[in-house]
Amino acid sequence: MLWSLLKVLIFIALVAGLTWGAGYLLEMGDVALLTVMGREFVLTPLMAILAAVGLLIAVWLLFKLVGLLVASLRFLNGDETAITRYVNRRAERKGYEALAEGMLALAAGEGRLAIRKAERAETYLGRPELTKLVIAQGAEMVGDTALATATFKALVADDRTRFVGVRGLMKQKLAAGDTETAMKLAEKAMAIRPRNAEVQTTLLQLQARHEDWAGARTTLAAALKSGNLPRDLHKRRDAVLALAHARDAMAQGKIAEATRDAETAQRLAPGLVPAAVMAARLAIADGKGKQADKILRAAWVNDPHPDLAAAFAEIAPRETPAERLRRFRPLIDKHPAHPEARMLEAELQMAAEDFPAARRALGNLAETAPTARALTIMAAIERGTGAEDRLVRAWLVKAVTAPRGMQWVCEACGHVHAEWRPVCTHCGSFDRLSWQEVAQSDAALIGPAQMLPLIVGAMDDKRGPAADDAELLAPDTGTKPRN
Repeated sequence: MLWSLLKVLIFIALVAGLTWGAGYLLEMGDVALLTVMGREFVLTPLMAILAAVGLLIAVWLLFKLVGLLVASLRFLNGDETAITRYVNRRAERKGYEALAEGMLALAAGEGRLAIRKAERAETYLGRPELTKLVIAQGAEMVGDTALATATFKALVADDRTRFVGVRGLMKQKLAAGDTETAMKLAEKAMAIRPRNAEVQTTLLQLQARHEDWAGARTTLAAALKSGNLPRDLHKRRDAVLALAHARDAMAQGKIAEATRDAETAQRLAPGLVPAAVMAARLAIADGKGKQADKILRAAWVNDPHPDLAAAFAEIAPRETPAERLRRFRPLIDKHPAHPEARMLEAELQMAAEDFPAARRALGNLAETAPTARALTIMAAIERGTGAEDRLVRAWLVKAVTAPRGMQWVCEACGHVHAEWRPVCTHCGSFDRLSWQEVAQSDAALIGPAQMLPLIVGAMDDKRGPAADDAELLAPDTGTKPRN
């Protein structure tokens, strides 16, 4: 610091001296008289200028010699790189200038220029941990996959840049669709930097996509511990993972394990309808109807859903229509104005063959919210009350082309799913399915399951002519009505 200040002061003194000298020459005219240590020298203006230039060169050389002397003294005191740094100072300056230009080129989207500048910087600096990253990013920008891959692999070989290299290779594999290799690289990256939020998110998505539910829960716990995930979101996603694991356990016949995980999911996320449905159905299978009743009632209060109603019907499969209506009444009364509750009551009334009551329950829903299900129920009511076939078929035709209403929709890509899944089958996003309105009309995606009443089908196969017409008009999707 002191040496730098001294150089600045000397430079200012030189500038001041040259300024004074120029003024002195102007005052002297054609010649200048210079007195040094009692001796006089007569100088022409040209000679004076040459003398000033020579003085500047001498001072510059003096600075260089002093700098070399200081570096030599540091070397003698034990600093083994002092002389090397002195010699390479100019090269370092050029190298960092080239590196800065390369980074600016990246920001400007000029990948080729960024690569050239980074390669130039490397010749001056010899700092691959700095320059190769710019080269890799520039190569990715221009689509030179081979160069990017080679550069990332070189970064992996250096302890200082191993994480950056692994992360770069991981993103390359993701872009190429090689999710299996990408997951292995994500695991390696997380082992290097376990608190990195981006790697945690990527690894979680990949583990869920490959149905590694146990590994995903471990990753989720790490994200919570490192502070990269809010506690409420952690509970929700942990519930989704527990439910997914419960489904796999159920498919493998591990009933006790499936029950445990389903109950865990339902406890962590009471608003997760599929968790409540699965926990309830497992309780029913175990002869615990009261427990299932409690689970489903609590879930219905949070979010009336047709799957909850279907599971609630399974608690007492042999009850009469009148008995079923009485058992469902407290459920319906929790949300009497909700479209799902109104359609549910209409279906139950039709099962009891009380079509006027079904019409009152449905109200004007077929006009205000004309979904495929509401219109199909209306067609069944008209048929039950003895309306002309022309009127019944008119409602059915409307139902075929009507919006599908509430569906499981991926919030990331908008893909509609017939049933809830932990991972979107279209884009692979984890925990992005939500029960929401689908406005568009798409007859090809409306099958018999959506064209038939929910609860009627759960009775003793009491399918009327309206149901038959619905199946004839609906496209053949290979699905069956829900029971």
